[in-house]
Amino acid sequence: MKLQLDARPSLNTVTGYGPGFVEINRRRYEHALLLAPEGEIVAWDVEGFESLTAAHFERLLALAPDVLLLGTGERQRFPHPRLTSALTQARIGVDVMDTHAACRTYNILMVEGRKVLAALLMR
Repeated sequence: MKLQLDARPSLNTVTGYGPGFVEINRRRYEHALLLAPEGEIVAWDVEGFESLTAAHFERLLALAPDVLLLGTGERQRFPHPRLTSALTQARIGVDVMDTHAACRTYNILMVEGRKVLAALLMR
């Protein structure tokens, strides 16, 4: 699916997605990644949902988002609360959804000027 959005061209915007990939600023990614409105798009060292650990989420504290959108691949799956406890203790909101929904939600929050971070799994 292609997405069209009236955003500033300097911001990282999800411009499309499909099975096993997302497109950001018209560049295709087929691996887990971290996405914020500004800065680099960073590969996230996660093989898949089943391999998530508390350490994966603790590393995100340094990025200090107001909200984390966790895209869990093709379907919505919820990580055990102990995995995200460092974020919730730091008062960072954690919203879990399938990756395509996370992409759409990210674009909305990004355009609103929110300090959002998307952690996207492809599978």
